[in-house]
Amino acid sequence: MKILPIIILTTFFALVVSVIIYLAKRFAMSFEAVNTLPFYIGFSVVIILFFVAGIVFINSTGAIEHIIFKIAAIVIGVFLFTIFSVIIVDVIGLFIKFSPRTYAISYISLTALITLFGLWNSFNIQNTRLEIPMDGLTENIKAVHLTDIHIGHFRTNGFLDKMIEKTNAENPDVIFITGDYLDSRYALDNKYFEPLQKLNAPVYFVDGNHDKATNNESINSLMRKNGINVLENKVMHFKGLQIVGLMHMIADNHSFDIHASGQNQTIESVLPQLNIDRNKASVILHHAPNGIKYAQQNGIGLYLAGHTHAGQLFPFNFIASMMFEYNRGLHDYKGTKVFVSEGIGTFGPPFRLGTKSEIVTLNLTPKR
Repeated sequence: MKILPIIILTTFFALVVSVIIYLAKRFAMSFEAVNTLPFYIGFSVVIILFFVAGIVFINSTGAIEHIIFKIAAIVIGVFLFTIFSVIIVDVIGLFIKFSPRTYAISYISLTALITLFGLWNSFNIQNTRLEIPMDGLTENIKAVHLTDIHIGHFRTNGFLDKMIEKTNAENPDVIFITGDYLDSRYALDNKYFEPLQKLNAPVYFVDGNHDKATNNESINSLMRKNGINVLENKVMHFKGLQIVGLMHMIADNHSFDIHASGQNQTIESVLPQLNIDRNKASVILHHAPNGIKYAQQNGIGLYLAGHTHAGQLFPFNFIASMMFEYNRGLHDYKGTKVFVSEGIGTFGPPFRLGTKSEIVTLNLTPKR
């Protein structure tokens, strides 16, 4: 399993090189350029610089670094949309003859349209509503599940206020946040946590990989300061529902997760220590959809997670489906319901294509 990241990276870089060659040739043709070398150099430099900038400055807190990161993330997204646009136009060009100038205009125009749609779609929060019957539940509970909010470089208090307004409009009894509240250290400030006080129901929070990378101890402290229940491998109770909150961790010692490996705790080892009452309804909050079988073995009725973003951008939604057994939506594993949210925010490029930003309302009802 540990060789998998190497294979993925090698394949990724091979694809990037191939794409640069393809785009350089197509743009040189469309602009009727005699020398294609400037296009090779231009695409290569842009991608290398902006990939590096995106990695180096993600956790920077300075104003200049913040702007550089935002530009880098946007450029990476636009580069991806340029690839789609060139392929689409070239396929159409197999059936309809275009002039070089028409190709150039079509490439640029379609890229702009996809970029604008992807940006709008990522900030257009949608509501997903489900009813889930649960064994051991004694009364109806309306819960809102939020995850992967990613407050930081692109999303600040304006977006947070919109999310809170939509959440309160659902009139929930309880709210669950399954990690990645922050995008980076840029938003590690109490002013980005204070708005959570406006949520009109008890809130339970577990951390995610971005929270760990940012500083999960500080995040948890700020959450508690603003009235949020932080669950660090702990069970709390709400109206007869056991809420099991796990810190972000791997499923077991045989698993590999680049975001959670390298620590001693696993879902397999932690769950038996929490004294979960199998006769009561229970929901587990964990950032990533890992270790589902261990949740089922410990009598968990509902597993809530995020992390995947459902791939966020086409074609990564297909890649995410191959990487995660449960990538999005509601599933059943031997009687344990598993719901993986596509998340509210975005990581890296502030775009969504083929996925949605969602708030999830769960009507939990006693099973008849």
